[in-house]
Amino acid sequence: MQNLDVPVDPRVVVGIRTSDDAGVMEIPGTDQVLIQTVDFITPVCDDPYLFGRVAAANSLSDIYAMGGRPISALNVCCFPHKGPTKEQYAEILRGGLDVLKESGTALLGGQTVKNEEIKYGMAVTGLALKSELTPNSGARAGDVLILTKPIGTGVLIGGVKSGAVPEAVLMRAVRKMAELNRAACEAMVAAGCKGATDVTGFGLAGHGWEIANASGVRLVFEASKVPVYAEAEALLVERVRKGELPETPDWAQGTVETSPEVSPARRHLFADPQTSGGLLIAVSQAKAAALLSDLRVRGVADAVVVGRAEAATTPTIQILP
Repeated sequence: MQNLDVPVDPRVVVGIRTSDDAGVMEIPGTDQVLIQTVDFITPVCDDPYLFGRVAAANSLSDIYAMGGRPISALNVCCFPHKGPTKEQYAEILRGGLDVLKESGTALLGGQTVKNEEIKYGMAVTGLALKSELTPNSGARAGDVLILTKPIGTGVLIGGVKSGAVPEAVLMRAVRKMAELNRAACEAMVAAGCKGATDVTGFGLAGHGWEIANASGVRLVFEASKVPVYAEAEALLVERVRKGELPETPDWAQGTVETSPEVSPARRHLFADPQTSGGLLIAVSQAKAAALLSDLRVRGVADAVVVGRAEAATTPTIQILP
């Protein structure tokens, strides 16, 4: 899209230029805005029902990351003609539908195409008050960074496929992936937060850099405070020891500076692509403690302060021990 001349539309509040989680348009004559997004993923586990739940939660997450409330969805199904049974496909769709019911989102239909590999997700529409939006351009110097879910899901998914991680370990993470970011969204909106993103395919460092770039700040992470899946970190330690991975990963995007005291395994966790990850929330220091308390009350047990935003002439991610 970078080489296309996308027209400027005055109704667009958040478009493609900031690589944000979703697009936002004004609704004329109201103080509400329309939020739209689409996402689909390949299976994260062998259980079709849980896969459907994770795929739906992942698709809804972009609405929550923008501070919105999902209202409708369309299934996006890329299904092989041969292989899985009709019953397995039905379980995928049932998992997605159950998550929509939990979120109060109406299913309006969808589209199915034949594909060599299973992929499933949703196109989702949401609403928000314009004053309550939390785009990735909303972080300010002095803000505290809060992360609401552990990282390392990509490592665990790959580890199961290679036989290095037991299925039971992955399933604990899959259940966390299937959890909606609804409660975290409601808490950050109630706290008056102005900037957030969800952590998905570009990893914590990549999506953090999108906040830094759109907001014109430096994000400083304290690696030791970031919640991680212990089994994922252990696998990375072993792979680095064997020489299967370099000490520093190839970052998905942006400028990432890492302290030499940050372990190679932790560096790779920052680059690890997440599926249905948590929200990364920028909140003023004065409101951080109250937001953390509210998150815990709402059941977001993994939420923790992981860093801060600082003034910078060049958008940067800095990872400290």
